[in-house]
Amino acid sequence: MDSAGFPTVRMRRLRRTAGLRAMARETRVSASQLIAPLFVRKGKNVREEISSLPGVFRTSPDTALREAEEFRKLGIPSVILSGIPERKDEEGTEAWDDEAAVQQTARLLKKEIPDLVVMTDVCLDEYTSHGHCGVIRNGEVDNDATLPLLAKAALSHARAGADVVAPSDMMDGRVAAIRAALDDHRFAERAILAYSAKTASAFYGPFREAADSAPKFGDRRGYQMDAGNSREAMREIELDLQEGADAVMVKPALPCLDTIAKARARFDCPIAAYNVSGEYAMVKAAGRNGWIDEKRVTCEVLTSIVRAGADWILTYHAKEAAAWLADGTFLA
Repeated sequence: MDSAGFPTVRMRRLRRTAGLRAMARETRVSASQLIAPLFVRKGKNVREEISSLPGVFRTSPDTALREAEEFRKLGIPSVILSGIPERKDEEGTEAWDDEAAVQQTARLLKKEIPDLVVMTDVCLDEYTSHGHCGVIRNGEVDNDATLPLLAKAALSHARAGADVVAPSDMMDGRVAAIRAALDDHRFAERAILAYSAKTASAFYGPFREAADSAPKFGDRRGYQMDAGNSREAMREIELDLQEGADAVMVKPALPCLDTIAKARARFDCPIAAYNVSGEYAMVKAAGRNGWIDEKRVTCEVLTSIVRAGADWILTYHAKEAAAWLADGTFLA
């Protein structure tokens, strides 16, 4: 019998106990990789659970602060804020209102938890009456007319204290417009996380309920990527990096694990992946029906995203995953 094979080599030896499995694990998830989403609106003591996202809430700035304090205790370093406006209009003007919910929350979080990394979602869809990510001209989203509005929103977020602005709109040239606005107004140190490879996915449904941001007509396939195109995703990432992005996002995560892996092999920058609302909702629904082991599935999902090459994971599972990591039961 060849000594290089069975029975001399037995792959199961390092799988025999939980301790051995943990020591031999190649891919490790850390709470420091997690970004927790927060949906914020004006008011006080607001905490409204989102029906399609069990365990996720719309919060006012004060309750968002309490949530963020819990995240930090669990070792989660960052939150990303999405706004629920008081009013909507054709251009989404509340997106750059310095007293809007995102801006109020960012100021409060940076005052009370200075070491928290505050990110903000820069897009117009939550704020526009038509639900699209930009200005409408002749029935279509006008890319170039949208750029200065996105820059105004990002600048307002930076004034409020955001450490990272994250444009998710998929307009061409928006990273360059935002970078120029930040630099011109003495915010050159603020980072941009570009949603570079964002497909027009059906997995975003629960988010659109949470933010009331579904398009009132048509869809977003004219500006978000086709789900079949991973080579195009590499072009999108490269262009955003050339325009000044400091990190890039692949969204959604699970249908795009191959895209994450390709990006990791090609680019030397932080790569984030968005474990989106539909992915979360499916796990929660199946878990509540007893069809899957929710905890184990969640751990496998997050591990697969890191294994594919993501440095950061934006996920609604952040709090529970961090708790499992803290008590040693993640993938145990």
